Amino acid sequence: MKLDRPVTGGPCWTELGTTDIEAAKRFYAAVFGWRPETDPRQEAGGYTVAHLGDAAVAALSPLYQEAQPVAWNVSFAVEDADAAAQQVRAAGGTVLLGPMDVFDVGVLTVAADPTGAVFQLWQARAFPGAGLVNAPGSLGWVELMTREPRQAEAFYTAVFGWTVHSSERYTQWGIAGDDFGGMTTMDEKFPPEVPPHWLPYFAVADVDTTAADAAGAGGDVLMPPTSVPDGPRLAVLRDPQGAMFGVYLTRDAD
Repeated sequence: MKLDRPVTGGPCWTELGTTDIEAAKRFYAAVFGWRPETDPRQEAGGYTVAHLGDAAVAALSPLYQEAQPVAWNVSFAVEDADAAAQQVRAAGGTVLLGPMDVFDVGVLTVAADPTGAVFQLWQARAFPGAGLVNAPGSLGWVELMTREPRQAEAFYTAVFGWTVHSSERYTQWGIAGDDFGGMTTMDEKFPPEVPPHWLPYFAVADVDTTAADAAGAGGDVLMPPTSVPDGPRLAVLRDPQGAMFGVYLTRDAD
């Protein structure tokens, strides 16, 4: 990710919806060294923010609805939540929840693109998003997994104005050319029951060690550490409750 802070239209936050907050705290502390802090207010419902040093890097949250899957969710920064929700609908997407005020910290909207991938919109107030980006243990890349790449490209460029850089191997999303994510077409290797989704990647100093740490903490290595031609070394992992995420070698560690 070329972006070093949350910017309008770009990814600004990622949060895990899980069935076991305490287990998630232990797992991600072992893998990334996160320090979790749970909001003590009853109305916060156990929402937990993970820190590296003093910087907030991600959140761990209970599942709030029966149909909600155990998964990582990606939020994109917007200046006006109501206007962004209207843009989502106009481009063929669906607003699933909100816009709704979250205390005094911001306005949250949950939406789905026309291909079925769920994502979040965040209008910041007191909380702008991640305080650390593209550093070991923090969000470094976001990837859309979809079976309808052309429809997805038309949607996201209409809603966010993203720039698109496509090659034979991969499509990358950017803000004014500063790439922050990409898109992978789900082919026959993906089971039909796996829905389109956004997958966060966390930057790490050593992909192989991180994958081993995840396995040692009870997680699974879905894609073993791999060096991508003309790209980074990366791996895809799954935590003990079933949430998938990626890790990649940050350039600062090269």
